[in-house]
Amino acid sequence: MLMTPKRFCRCVAGLLILSLAVSAQAANKAVEPVDRKDGWWVKRQAENTEQMNKGDVELLLIGDSITHGWDKQKELYDKFFGKYKPINLGFGGDQTQHVLWRLDHLPLDKIQPKVAQIMIGTNNIGTKTTTPKEAAEGIAAIVKKLQTQYPKLQIIVLKVFPRDEKPDGERRKRVEEINSYLPAMLKGLKNVELVDINAGFLDKEGNLPKTIMKDFLHPGKEGYEYWGGKVEPLIKAKFAQYDAPRDKQSRRGQRILRPRNWLRG
Repeated sequence: MLMTPKRFCRCVAGLLILSLAVSAQAANKAVEPVDRKDGWWVKRQAENTEQMNKGDVELLLIGDSITHGWDKQKELYDKFFGKYKPINLGFGGDQTQHVLWRLDHLPLDKIQPKVAQIMIGTNNIGTKTTTPKEAAEGIAAIVKKLQTQYPKLQIIVLKVFPRDEKPDGERRKRVEEINSYLPAMLKGLKNVELVDINAGFLDKEGNLPKTIMKDFLHPGKEGYEYWGGKVEPLIKAKFAQYDAPRDKQSRRGQRILRPRNWLRG
C-alpha cells in the first residue's frame, strides 16, 4: 500500500519529534559521568580509593563542597558520624556528573556500606550548566547507580540546601525547582528516603542568616551542628533497617507448633 503525502508528512514529523526528544535526553550533562583534572581533586579521589581498599566503610557521605566542609568540622564529624565508619565523598565544586564519574572509579566492591547520605546539585544550577530538572535527573542517576551496586543500601537523599540570602533570590528559586522534581523522580525506589531539613537553616522570614551560612551557600559551624543533629537519628534508624532483614531472615520458616487440643476445654 502506497503511503499518501499526508501520512508521509505525519511519519516524518513523528520521527523528528522522537529524534529531538532523544537528543534532548542525551544532552543532559548532569547524567553523563565526567572527571576533573584539578590536582587536589585527583589526590582526594586517590585518598578515597585508599580508604575504601581497607574495606572498613559503612556510611557514605556523598556531595560537593558543602559535604566536603565536614573535613573542617572534625569534632562535629566525629560526634555525628564517627561511630558509623564514614567516608567523606564530598568534593568542592562537584556537580552530579562528577559524582557519577567518581563512583565509577572507586573500588566499590571492597566495601559493603549500609547507609548513604546524598546532598548534591547546587553547583549544577549555580553555573547554569544544566537546568534544575536536569540536575534532579542527575541526583536520581546517582541513587540508581548506588542501588545497582548495593541493593540493600539505605539511601537518604537530602533536598538541596537553600542558597542566596533572600527567598526571591534567583539561585534560591532554582534550588527549590530542583527539589520540586525529586519526589516524583525518587518515588517507588527501594530503600530511598527524601528528607527536607531546609526550614531549619532559615529564619521566620525565609532569609538565610550569615550565622548559618556566611556566604549564603556553605554552612558554618552552627549550620553543620544543625545538619548533623537532624540527620544522625535518621542515619541510626537506617542502620537498624539495614540490619533488620537479616534478623527476620534467621527467623523465617520457624513456626510455632502447638497441639491440636491446645487450651481446648
